[in-house]
Amino acid sequence: MTQEKTKSTTKERIKKRLASIAIFIMMAIFLAYEEPTIEIAWVTAILLLTIYLFAFEVVDVDIAAVSIMVLLGLTSLFAPIMGLEKGLVDPNQLFIGFSSNAVISIIAVMIIGAGLDKTGIMSKVAAFILNAGGTSEKRIIPIVSSTVAFISSFMQNVGAAALFLPVVSRISARSGLSMSRLLMPMGFCAILGGTVTMVGSSPLILLNDLILTSNTALPADQQMATWGLFSVTPIGVALVVTGILYFVIAGRFVLPATKSESSTSGSGTMKYFHDVYGIDYELFELVIPEGSELVGKHLDDVETKYHVRVIATKLSGQETHIGPGALDRDTGMHAGMVLGVVAEPEDLEHFTEKYGLKRRHELRTFSEALSNTQAGIAEVVIPPGSKLIGKSARDVWMRKAYGIAMVALHRDGETMREGDDIRSMPFHSGDTLVVHTTWETLAHLEDDPNFVIVTTEYPHEETRPHKVVWAGIFFAIALTLVLFTDIRLSIALLTGAIGMILSGVIKINEAYEAVSWKTVFLLASLIPLGLAVEQTGTAKWIADQTLAVVGDMPIWVVQLSIAILATFFTLVMSNVGATVLLVPLAVNIALGVGADPAVFALTVAIATSNSFLIPTHQVNALIMGPGGYRVPDFLRAGSVMTILFLIVMIGMMNLIF
Repeated sequence: MTQEKTKSTTKERIKKRLASIAIFIMMAIFLAYEEPTIEIAWVTAILLLTIYLFAFEVVDVDIAAVSIMVLLGLTSLFAPIMGLEKGLVDPNQLFIGFSSNAVISIIAVMIIGAGLDKTGIMSKVAAFILNAGGTSEKRIIPIVSSTVAFISSFMQNVGAAALFLPVVSRISARSGLSMSRLLMPMGFCAILGGTVTMVGSSPLILLNDLILTSNTALPADQQMATWGLFSVTPIGVALVVTGILYFVIAGRFVLPATKSESSTSGSGTMKYFHDVYGIDYELFELVIPEGSELVGKHLDDVETKYHVRVIATKLSGQETHIGPGALDRDTGMHAGMVLGVVAEPEDLEHFTEKYGLKRRHELRTFSEALSNTQAGIAEVVIPPGSKLIGKSARDVWMRKAYGIAMVALHRDGETMREGDDIRSMPFHSGDTLVVHTTWETLAHLEDDPNFVIVTTEYPHEETRPHKVVWAGIFFAIALTLVLFTDIRLSIALLTGAIGMILSGVIKINEAYEAVSWKTVFLLASLIPLGLAVEQTGTAKWIADQTLAVVGDMPIWVVQLSIAILATFFTLVMSNVGATVLLVPLAVNIALGVGADPAVFALTVAIATSNSFLIPTHQVNALIMGPGGYRVPDFLRAGSVMTILFLIVMIGMMNLIF
């Protein structure tokens, strides 16, 4: 039955694919005969091919983009056959995307984000968000998205998104929520945040200059005033709130539910220890209340008796005690102390009831220190020649001396646990210890001849908290250059990136690894297509044809049509290019229909941020790989967001202006 269903599904896909190919060929033939120039016909056909490749995922999006770039390059060779005087794109400009301001900027912000992450700053931000939002998707999404939107209102949205990418990754690992459920809301709100101020996106920064240029051709009574820094704030805030509410209310319907590696690694590890050793240990957080009989006792008084293992403690106002030198069996219990405990659920329940402890439903105090990315269960073997042979864990104060808390001991085919007083048993050669430890501690033990580390698949993440000052300095320099100088964005961001590399915040090989080269090739390869759309007159032709249809309709319909045009153009060309092309057109149309030309110009500049349908926007390209998204995921979530954007934008603009 399942095989028949699979065959039927495959046949349906093939039919849809063939039908779409037929439609594409028919449209291409129609355009080839009906377009005013042969150049526009070919560019439109290639544009349709691009949309087809993206929508139906014939190949990966980066491969599709590179293929389109190569196809544009080949038009120089086959120009006579195609009826062209020359290629659709100058061969000297074919690879200009790889040195473009946008692509270099996105490489730089990825490196800056990775550098900040290496210092541990992003980890602390993630811990703060988890403390505020817990592990609830409906609480985390508004906190992350609103924060990114605010940052994006004063810096480039791709920079804000790249800055929070490691934060979302850590939140995913610690909360168990899939990256795909968190990254798209964050990315969309980073784009929306660019509409909150006049410095939030390149089109809005450019708009006043375009208005002044248009004024030179207008009579004195029709000249436009420029916009202030916060002129667009009500519109931008309304768009951000709409985006957040959209994902909170409809997120479970439109967001993909793919599992990220980080969200499955913890459960997979515990399944392994259950299958091999028959243990079902879990990590819990307990609070000792006033009046508990546990107050005044020591760890050694309760751990073996109640089959629990305390791996971390914290008193209010004091630092967390975990790792080598932090805990030993004489550690005393105090009222208000928070305990990180590893135990089987039934043992923990007995321990909690006996001493009236408060059990938290999720990690709060230790959400950072005991997350899957920082600590976990591991296997350690005592090798022949180890100095520990003949000694017990008690003899060597193992938890204090080595930072590993033994929860089980496997010897001669038998697994013994905490209740078997394993810490008093002298070690034998070949003993396997199941321990809870931090990954940093485990990495150090790999060089200790007294142990052989069996667990190798764990995060070997090297953090450099001592470099936090240098990271902050170069991030501040980059941000200052972006906000307060006229220097190119790529140069400003590369200043921060290269500063972090030279100061040792991030190593050069780590910088290369931080760059998503799939994103780089996707963006760089699509830039020549944007050039072809603009330089051959295809964009202007589409605009003219559209506006010829709506020119006699109500003003708000004309304004909506301009917004839709800007939305379409920003999907296939740079938002700056779309703005430069459409603002003069919008101004002339506004004057012709008796509308405010400045408002129509602003409509174009805001609508170029309505880029959610396909991953051609820098932010969408950035999150596509880490989130495991496919183009249909953007089409599903982005189509509704695109419509909401247009409704809210036109509604707010007519309400305010």
